[in-house]
Amino acid sequence: MDGKALQEVAEECAQNLPETTVYSFEPGWEAFRVHERWFMLMTEVPRHSRVRDARVVAGQPVVIVKADPSDATTLREAYADIVAGYHMNKRHWITLAPGDSIDTKLIEELVTESYRLVLDTLPRSRQPTDPEALSS
Repeated sequence: MDGKALQEVAEECAQNLPETTVYSFEPGWEAFRVHERWFMLMTEVPRHSRVRDARVVAGQPVVIVKADPSDATTLREAYADIVAGYHMNKRHWITLAPGDSIDTKLIEELVTESYRLVLDTLPRSRQPTDPEALSS
Protein backbone atom coordinates (compact mmCIF):
# COMPACT_ATOMS: atom_id res chain seq x y z
CA MET A 1 0.00 0.00 0.00
CA ASP A 2 1.38 3.42 -0.86
CA GLY A 3 1.60 6.26 1.66
CA LYS A 4 -1.39 8.20 0.37
CA ALA A 5 -3.67 5.14 0.54
CA LEU A 6 -2.33 4.29 4.01
CA GLN A 7 -3.22 7.74 5.31
CA GLU A 8 -6.63 7.70 3.59
CA VAL A 9 -7.59 4.37 5.20
CA ALA A 10 -6.39 5.52 8.64
CA GLU A 11 -8.13 8.90 8.36
CA GLU A 12 -11.45 7.37 7.29
CA CYS A 13 -11.33 4.92 10.18
CA ALA A 14 -10.44 7.65 12.70
CA GLN A 15 -13.16 9.98 11.44
CA ASN A 16 -15.76 7.24 12.01
CA LEU A 17 -14.87 6.88 15.70
CA PRO A 18 -17.12 8.81 18.14
CA GLU A 19 -16.16 12.41 18.93
CA THR A 20 -12.93 12.42 16.93
CA THR A 21 -11.53 15.86 16.23
CA VAL A 22 -8.73 16.72 13.83
CA TYR A 23 -6.39 19.64 13.90
CA SER A 24 -3.04 20.66 12.50
CA PHE A 25 -0.69 21.89 15.21
CA GLU A 26 2.14 22.47 12.73
CA PRO A 27 2.26 22.52 8.93
CA GLY A 28 2.38 18.95 7.62
CA TRP A 29 1.07 17.36 10.82
CA GLU A 30 -2.51 16.26 11.48
CA ALA A 31 -3.50 15.15 14.96
CA PHE A 32 -6.58 13.05 15.64
CA ARG A 33 -7.94 13.41 19.16
CA VAL A 34 -10.72 12.33 21.43
CA HIS A 35 -11.34 14.82 24.25
CA GLU A 36 -8.06 16.63 23.59
CA ARG A 37 -5.96 13.45 23.77
CA TRP A 38 -4.08 12.28 20.71
CA PHE A 39 -4.64 8.80 19.38
CA MET A 40 -3.27 9.21 15.84
CA LEU A 41 -0.92 11.50 13.95
CA MET A 42 -0.25 11.77 10.23
CA THR A 43 2.71 13.43 8.56
CA GLU A 44 5.31 13.03 5.85
CA VAL A 45 8.74 12.40 7.32
CA PRO A 46 11.31 14.85 5.89
CA ARG A 47 13.81 13.27 3.49
CA HIS A 48 16.75 14.76 5.35
CA SER A 49 15.52 14.33 8.88
CA ARG A 50 18.14 14.53 11.61
CA VAL A 51 15.98 12.38 13.84
CA ARG A 52 17.66 8.99 14.19
CA ASP A 53 14.41 7.03 14.17
CA ALA A 54 13.33 8.66 10.89
CA ARG A 55 15.91 7.02 8.63
CA VAL A 56 13.67 4.04 7.84
CA VAL A 57 10.67 6.18 6.89
CA ALA A 58 12.38 9.33 5.56
CA GLY A 59 10.48 10.94 2.70
CA GLN A 60 7.33 8.90 3.23
CA PRO A 61 3.80 9.66 4.42
CA VAL A 62 3.22 7.82 7.69
CA VAL A 63 0.56 7.19 10.32
CA ILE A 64 1.56 7.14 13.99
CA VAL A 65 -0.70 5.38 16.50
CA LYS A 66 -0.64 4.48 20.18
CA ALA A 67 -0.07 0.81 21.06
CA ASP A 68 0.18 -1.30 24.17
CA PRO A 69 3.95 -1.70 24.76
CA SER A 70 3.94 -5.51 24.50
CA ASP A 71 1.82 -5.35 21.33
CA ALA A 72 4.09 -2.66 19.86
CA THR A 73 7.13 -4.91 20.15
CA THR A 74 5.30 -7.86 18.61
CA LEU A 75 3.95 -5.74 15.75
CA ARG A 76 7.38 -4.31 14.92
CA GLU A 77 8.81 -7.83 14.80
CA ALA A 78 5.95 -9.23 12.69
CA TYR A 79 5.53 -6.45 10.10
CA ALA A 80 8.34 -4.83 8.12
CA ASP A 81 6.26 -1.68 7.65
CA ILE A 82 5.65 -1.07 11.36
CA VAL A 83 8.47 0.72 13.16
CA ALA A 84 8.95 2.68 16.36
CA GLY A 85 6.83 5.81 16.77
CA TYR A 86 8.39 8.67 14.81
CA HIS A 87 8.97 11.64 17.15
CA MET A 88 6.99 9.87 19.88
CA ASN A 89 7.64 7.63 22.89
CA LYS A 90 9.05 4.47 21.29
CA ARG A 91 7.47 2.25 23.91
CA HIS A 92 3.89 3.46 23.48
CA TRP A 93 3.68 4.54 19.83
CA ILE A 94 4.27 2.84 16.48
CA THR A 95 4.64 4.18 12.95
CA LEU A 96 2.81 2.59 10.03
CA ALA A 97 4.80 3.09 6.85
CA PRO A 98 3.94 2.42 3.20
CA GLY A 99 4.68 -1.10 2.01
CA ASP A 100 3.22 -4.52 1.37
CA SER A 101 3.27 -6.04 4.85
CA ILE A 102 0.17 -4.26 6.22
CA ASP A 103 -3.34 -4.15 4.80
CA THR A 104 -6.54 -2.16 5.25
CA LYS A 105 -7.91 -4.46 7.94
CA LEU A 106 -4.76 -4.20 10.08
CA ILE A 107 -4.65 -0.40 9.71
CA GLU A 108 -8.28 -0.14 10.85
CA GLU A 109 -7.61 -2.45 13.81
CA LEU A 110 -4.55 -0.46 14.90
CA VAL A 111 -6.31 2.91 14.63
CA THR A 112 -9.30 1.58 16.58
CA GLU A 113 -7.04 0.06 19.24
CA SER A 114 -5.14 3.34 19.59
CA TYR A 115 -8.45 5.16 20.11
CA ARG A 116 -9.54 2.54 22.66
CA LEU A 117 -6.28 2.91 24.61
CA VAL A 118 -6.89 6.65 24.89
CA LEU A 119 -10.52 6.11 25.95
CA ASP A 120 -9.28 3.85 28.75
CA THR A 121 -7.42 6.86 30.22
CA LEU A 122 -10.50 9.10 30.29
CA PRO A 123 -12.95 9.24 33.19
CA ARG A 124 -16.02 7.17 32.35
CA SER A 125 -18.18 10.30 32.26
CA ARG A 126 -16.09 11.70 29.37
CA GLN A 127 -15.96 8.51 27.30
CA PRO A 128 -18.13 8.85 24.20
CA THR A 129 -18.44 5.06 24.02
CA ASP A 130 -17.52 2.02 26.06
CA PRO A 131 -13.89 1.10 25.19
CA GLU A 132 -14.77 -2.60 25.40
CA ALA A 133 -17.37 -2.12 22.65
CA LEU A 134 -14.50 -1.24 20.29
CA SER A 135 -12.36 -4.32 21.01
CA SER A 136 -11.69 -6.60 18.10
